[in-house]
Amino acid sequence: MTAHLAEIRGVVRDYAWGTPGGISRALGMPASDAPEAELWLGSHPSAPSRFHESARWADLADWERSEGTRVPFLLKLLSAASPLSLQAHPTPEQAAEGFAREEAAEIARDARERNYKDPHAKPELIVALEDGFEALCGFRPVAETLAVIDALAAEATDPEPFAVWRDRLAAAEGIRAAFEDLLAGRPGVQALVAQIADIAGRLPGRFEPAGRIATEYPGDPGIAIALMLNHVTLRRGEALWLPAGNIHAYLCGTGVELMGPSDNVLRGGLTPKHIDIPELTRVLDFTPGPAPYLPPISLTQHAVTYRPRSLATGSDVPFELIEVTADDTVATTGPAIGLLVDGAFTIEVDGETIELERGRAVFVSDAATLGIRGSGRLFVATV
Repeated sequence: MTAHLAEIRGVVRDYAWGTPGGISRALGMPASDAPEAELWLGSHPSAPSRFHESARWADLADWERSEGTRVPFLLKLLSAASPLSLQAHPTPEQAAEGFAREEAAEIARDARERNYKDPHAKPELIVALEDGFEALCGFRPVAETLAVIDALAAEATDPEPFAVWRDRLAAAEGIRAAFEDLLAGRPGVQALVAQIADIAGRLPGRFEPAGRIATEYPGDPGIAIALMLNHVTLRRGEALWLPAGNIHAYLCGTGVELMGPSDNVLRGGLTPKHIDIPELTRVLDFTPGPAPYLPPISLTQHAVTYRPRSLATGSDVPFELIEVTADDTVATTGPAIGLLVDGAFTIEVDGETIELERGRAVFVSDAATLGIRGSGRLFVATV
């Protein structure tokens, strides 16, 4: 099938945690004082990207219905001024089972207590657009958390809550037990969290990011949970891979995010939204380890790919993100979306040509070989 090119326009979401004018500024456009959290590029039914000029389809959701082809990813530009909620996402099997279960229970899809809005997984990766992108991602090694607890206890007016936390964490299945205790608010958790906030306020350089989180979410058990997680600060071009079961929260910064086009989010703190502790713990991977960095792989002289995988074959992740910085040729294997965050490029496919300036996005309908000319930073999401 011959591929076609079309310029598309994404939808900016104004979530409260967004950076004032953050998306506009990242794309070289005049910025407002309003929060701009995410630019969505894809066919997600709540905010499908529209075609810039008259076309056979109104938007990418309409294109999917017409062509019988699914765009299996959602490309975002994200800009956070304050922490997002602690969260995790299900596997494909968990999503399908959970969706069917809640459908059978006749829970309205827009109900506050609904966990599974669709039967799909939501793995995701994020690439820092600039230095300083901060995130919490995955449970850190237990020994590291125990060292933090000991350091906090040494500064505490009442060390007993820290001793209880430490004993829980050091026992068999300690991460799970300690996490459940904190989130469920067992006796002593409120006092523990209050002391952490006080100590982090007095010694901000030693207990990051608990102090900042305590300012945004006073009294939230996520203040303590944050200290059990890997805290990373990415440089420009560094990336994280957040597969099913990984608990994470973005804290601040601007990045390009690629994910499954799903709304299935199990939250675990730092939010006023619904938290289903049993379902969250069923989905979570409590295995400790290092931060899940995703190194780029060179494709050509001027292109790298961020290709995540949980299985060795990579067959479980239906997308990859390619960054092009100068003249090159890139092959895609299905529908693709490109976003230009810097510079200017001309893209040619099967005799069609489109010129992109900074801040513009393009849709490629089918597998194709893209002739790319120009310089800057062009991110291409494809299957």
